[in-house]
Amino acid sequence: MVEEFPEWLVIEKPAFMQVHPSKPGDERTLWHHLSDLLAFERVTGGGISIINRLDRETSGLTLVAKTKAAARNLCRQMEARTIRKTYSALVFGWPLEDAWEIEAPLLRQGLHHPSRIWLKQCIHPEGSPARTSFRTLGRFTAPNAATTRFALLEAQPHTGRMHQIRVHAAASGHPLIGDKIYGPDEGCYLEFIETGWTPSLESRLLLNRHALHAGGLTLEESGQTWHTSLPSDMEQFMGDSMKHTTPPPPR
Repeated sequence: MVEEFPEWLVIEKPAFMQVHPSKPGDERTLWHHLSDLLAFERVTGGGISIINRLDRETSGLTLVAKTKAAARNLCRQMEARTIRKTYSALVFGWPLEDAWEIEAPLLRQGLHHPSRIWLKQCIHPEGSPARTSFRTLGRFTAPNAATTRFALLEAQPHTGRMHQIRVHAAASGHPLIGDKIYGPDEGCYLEFIETGWTPSLESRLLLNRHALHAGGLTLEESGQTWHTSLPSDMEQFMGDSMKHTTPPPPR
């Protein structure tokens, strides 16, 4: 837990933890852990509402309401876009720009194009509006990898579409390291479903999850803000690579 208030709290979700159970018998999810943590609130008329839901592989800060009134208030702030979220992402390649923005609508790919992956999103003019700002925090190389150039980005989504940062980063030419769907080949996802994590997947994706961390959260109405450092797997990747730091591309 990061911080707790009478009607809501801020927690840090680890990577690989699913937010909600999708079927009976699922492994313990974030909801299960919160149910244990907030057992008293639940039996005294409260509830559990996860306000900003992160993908299973995404780590980072998450808002949780303990009452219906708090859930309504926080959801209103989300809809008004006064809850600002910032993410750290490790991506393939060196961005030529230090800062840029992608504004491109998103929808489920299978609605308009053949898709082997049901949940995959794509950029399409009939999609929902989506806008993401990116900032390059560092460019570096990694030893003993087929693709040696990488970057650490800060990403700020101004809308909240499914897989938004991952799709917009890939559209910029810089897919996330470890991304099985929007990375080098969507076939990596299908292979992973069939075989699990293998040396072959590691050689192409380099990290066993997409390298995305929700590290910053600000409630603009109250001025409250929280930050958390990179998780250990991303830190280790950076530590192994930053010894080979290189300057940004010439302009």
